Formats: sequence, structure tokens, C-alpha cells
Amino acid sequence: MKKEDIPQDKSALDKFTKELCYAVDSSGNYVTELSRGWEVKATALDVAWQDIDKRISDVKQKVLNKEASPLLYFLELRLMDLIILSAYSGFWQWQIKRHMRPEVFEKLSTKKLEKYAKAFNVSVDELKTMKVNAI
Repeated sequence: MKKEDIPQDKSALDKFTKELCYAVDSSGNYVTELSRGWEVKATALDVAWQDIDKRISDVKQKVLNKEASPLLYFLELRLMDLIILSAYSGFWQWQIKRHMRPEVFEKLSTKKLEKYAKAFNVSVDELKTMKVNAI
């Protein structure tokens, strides 16, 4: 690809990051150049974020229906899995799975809730009510 042909399409990450690309300059030498993005890649990223938003919405409804605890909501919201949450909170994965049951979550001590809140970077009240900004 020639240096002047490197895509500079706007994307969701345009304000946050640029992608390093290799290109050929006018002398035929390989050089690095920054790209703002590529339309196809931006579209794929948008579709992925729409899927994530849908999963978050579905999980939130599941929690509101008392089918799961707010832990499941925050796992989706923060793009975490059990392994990551276990590492951040200090709980074993089997304990986290158990705490995802609403009847168990409601009986958790303040100390345990504080560990989860810290792991998700929210307050205990936000953890319980799911009233928090997405990022």
C-alpha cells in the first residue's frame, strides 16, 4: 500500500487511538504511518458494540426478573469473565457463581459486597441497584 492510500476513515475509536500501518513512500521504502481507521473495520466494531449493548440489556432484564444477581450484569457491563472477577475480588470462581444467584447475593455481607464493588469500580449502592454509567 502506498503511503497516501492509507485509510483515514472516521471510527468510534478515532478520538482515542490510531493504528500503525506499514506503507511504501514515494522512494519505494517501507515507512510507518498512522491511520485514523478503515470504514469496514469501523462497521465491524460498531456491530460488535451493538451486540455487547444487547447482551447487557438482556442481562439487566434477567436481574430485574430475579433470575440472576447484579454480579452478572456487571460482568457483562465491564466485559469481564469469572477468571478476571476472581482475580480482582479474591473470591473463588465457584463462589462467584453461587453469588450470582439472587437469593444468595441478597444475603452477602457488606465486606463481600465491598470487594465486588471495588472490582467493578462502583459503590456498593450502585452494585445493588445497577444505577451506574456504562463506562
